[in-house]
Amino acid sequence: RKSRKGEGAGARARAVKMDEVEDGIEVDDLPNFRPDSQSQFDVDAPSHFSSQEDKLPDVIRLFLVYFQKNLRDQNVYEVHSIYEKSFHKLTERHYKSSPWPRAEAIAPLVDNDLQFLLLYKELYYRHIYAKLQPTLEQRFESWANYCDIFNLLLSTERPVDLNLPNQWLWDMIDEFIYQFQNFCQFRQRVKKLSEAELAELKANPQVWNVQKVLYYLQALVERSGIDITLQDQPPPTAFASTNLYKMIGFFALIGLLRTHCLLGDYRLALHTVRRLDLSKKGLFTRVTACHIATFYYVGFAYLMLRRYVDAIKTFSSILFYIGRTKQYHTRSYQYDQIVKKNEQMFALLAVCISLCPQHIDDNLTTTLREKYGERMQRMQSNNVDLAAFEELFSFASPKFVSPAMPNYDSLPENYNPQEAHRLQLRLFLKEVEQQKQLPTMRSFLKLYTTISVQKLSKLLEEEADERTVREHLQCLKHKTRSPMWTGGAPLSGEFTSSADVDFYVERDMAHVADTATTKRHSEYLVRQINKLEEIICNLKA
Repeated sequence: RKSRKGEGAGARARAVKMDEVEDGIEVDDLPNFRPDSQSQFDVDAPSHFSSQEDKLPDVIRLFLVYFQKNLRDQNVYEVHSIYEKSFHKLTERHYKSSPWPRAEAIAPLVDNDLQFLLLYKELYYRHIYAKLQPTLEQRFESWANYCDIFNLLLSTERPVDLNLPNQWLWDMIDEFIYQFQNFCQFRQRVKKLSEAELAELKANPQVWNVQKVLYYLQALVERSGIDITLQDQPPPTAFASTNLYKMIGFFALIGLLRTHCLLGDYRLALHTVRRLDLSKKGLFTRVTACHIATFYYVGFAYLMLRRYVDAIKTFSSILFYIGRTKQYHTRSYQYDQIVKKNEQMFALLAVCISLCPQHIDDNLTTTLREKYGERMQRMQSNNVDLAAFEELFSFASPKFVSPAMPNYDSLPENYNPQEAHRLQLRLFLKEVEQQKQLPTMRSFLKLYTTISVQKLSKLLEEEADERTVREHLQCLKHKTRSPMWTGGAPLSGEFTSSADVDFYVERDMAHVADTATTKRHSEYLVRQINKLEEIICNLKA
């Protein structure tokens, strides 16, 4: 009994001491730390610390040891809490405007654990990209670290003994592509590069090479066997049976979708995710950021392929989801990214609605009018305002990249570092320019059941000749006819007219079909009932 009292007193003394060295951090703010178990970490042994380590706050040393222990023990729920909460809180308190300690400085703390150090460096460089300005050397080092992580996963004959939260796996792939995108933009800004940086870039063309980036993403997809898994077939290999490989392979698939969109290959982007059925709940719903990114890039690819109805459906679906769940993500460190993507998709939805008028959910219509009502009027008027289209496209489109490094020794006189974006913008505005007369043609056709081509030509402001009017009518038919997705692979679909007015031309007469539709009140009543039930649930909660 005396020994138990002594142990209890010693434990209380250690707990008091630990409270003193935690630099004022409340235990409630850091739910991962367990005061009654911290004494098992021998973080105060002086023989294990170099001069660099002695500079670490005690709470950081405790955190790193605790982090490594849970990774080694594959305590995935605790690792998720550490990753989502504690790391970001400690960053805000200790490293808001400075980098975390280098991996070499903390290596003795974690017994030189290779896996942990690779993952720690992934967070280390991600923090630099998010809060600071990375140097060229740090860009190179981050690339080498990602190569080491992926080679570790791909080079073994058996699955690596590692278990990470789905959120971290998604963020890893997402950050990998972001840093590739950022590096491509960095190397294009030739005027801002020093002579030393230009020499380094010329000497290391393999760093963040687009072929290597695509190789790693595709290799992760193939190693995970995710294509077969998505067809509801048994896992083909031992790798496909583990959550680590299955999820990182799936996220790499979404990464390929994003990368091909950044490169401007939209058909290949949709072909990459041919095994996904967006009408059903899938693996992409396990991580909110992945869910939003999937629909954003699929919707944008539809927009650039002139499949406006499919783009509207895709954006409407995910915007409705975000609207219903946004309040649950207000405390997430990714809340700002969710809000930004939400704004971008509303802008793209406004563009799609302007090019191809469609009926959408009343709540989305109201929000669109509040955000972009004035611009939509300019885009849908008889005098189509190309500047409004350009403004929304530049704001909402991905940050396109050029896959090739510039020839620094012989740059053209008209060289522009934003050429990748300008190319996609030109292609988009060219499509809008071809449809410039269509709103006017639609408005006149809706007024008649039959109208002669000659009379239609006189109604146009420019008093175009009959041949030009026939070209406009043919353009209206062509631009409003496209494949329409009904389920299955995103590229699938049957050719259908999406026009809000149907017509055909026989000799010199245009015959307009009666497109009046009976308004169904049942849908409105169901929506109001659902809203009422949601309000009642919120009040009870």
